[in-house]
Amino acid sequence: MNVSLLDLKAQYAAIRDEIEPVLREVVESQYFILGPKVQECEKAIASYCRCERAVGVTSGTDALLVAMMAEGIGPGDEVITTPYTFFATAGSIARLGARPVFVDIDPVTFNINPALIEAKITSKTRAIMPVHLYGQMADMDPIMEIANRRGLVVIEDAAQAIGSEYKGRRAGSIGQYGCFSFFPSKNLGCFGDGGIVTTNDAARADKLSILRAHGSKPKYYHKIIGGNFRLDALQAAVVTVKLRHLDKWTAGRQANARRYDRLLEAAGLTKNGRVVLPKVVASRHIFNQYVIRVPRRDELQAFLKDKGVGTEVYYPVPMHLQECFAYLGHKPGAFPESEKAARETVALPIYPELTDEQAAYVVECIGAFGAQG
Repeated sequence: MNVSLLDLKAQYAAIRDEIEPVLREVVESQYFILGPKVQECEKAIASYCRCERAVGVTSGTDALLVAMMAEGIGPGDEVITTPYTFFATAGSIARLGARPVFVDIDPVTFNINPALIEAKITSKTRAIMPVHLYGQMADMDPIMEIANRRGLVVIEDAAQAIGSEYKGRRAGSIGQYGCFSFFPSKNLGCFGDGGIVTTNDAARADKLSILRAHGSKPKYYHKIIGGNFRLDALQAAVVTVKLRHLDKWTAGRQANARRYDRLLEAAGLTKNGRVVLPKVVASRHIFNQYVIRVPRRDELQAFLKDKGVGTEVYYPVPMHLQECFAYLGHKPGAFPESEKAARETVALPIYPELTDEQAAYVVECIGAFGAQG
């Protein structure tokens, strides 16, 4: 049996009749950049995330970038974040000439450990950028308490977490900004690159709208320097249609996670730390990824590949050990929990269309690997 890590073709087949007329409508309108479809998408996402405003941008990476630009973050500034994340988080900070300051993760959630944040704050610190990894939100109350007390901005990297909740509050609604990605593999993905920034501050939303269009207001008049971060209408139209199905897809992912838990436990694979299951700590985990910890991770991944099971390692090299960040001066061992997670974790297929038979086969293969000793 072949079980891919992700099956976007199955998703598209189920919504083709909704998507194609909307795409034709955009093509016939010839209104491809911003415009009514983007405005519709922004309103829908803001409502879904329980925020006042949302500003569509070109990607999740640019969402992070433009949020920091709106705060004037640049050379000489520091932004606190996690080293265990996708490159865009730290890369966006560095692109603005600011310095990423890393804080190790909580080993249970893989999210930034709030207890370690305050020790990293200096006179140069401007913002905290927690990452809601794998679809589960970071522990936001202590993060916000620190930020409010120290006068810092909080930019939520919620690229993997749309619809996730912390104590009943949605991702992107707690900090000053929430940054989302519509990359095709995300729970809510478009047909290319796209992203959005949420905020509850009207002035910040207005500034984001200006920055995404080269800093112009009105057109051709520039008081500030922005960039070309405009969301195109085709991607916005796709996202708006898919948003109607998101809660159903999330329920499917959550059900698949519970099924994996049952199957792995029933097979005896969770005994003695052979397989460590993901834990749901926040109010609503949307399972962008189902990530387990295992010994001999690389051997298991190779074995599963031979058996036709798709997996992925997120992320094999933490940010502090990336060659491009060598100038920060970190050595192996600097962030032990992040390094341990990078060695031990692997993501299993979790998409909503995953069948009982496919999930059982994945667990059967993991069991077969364990039986080899």
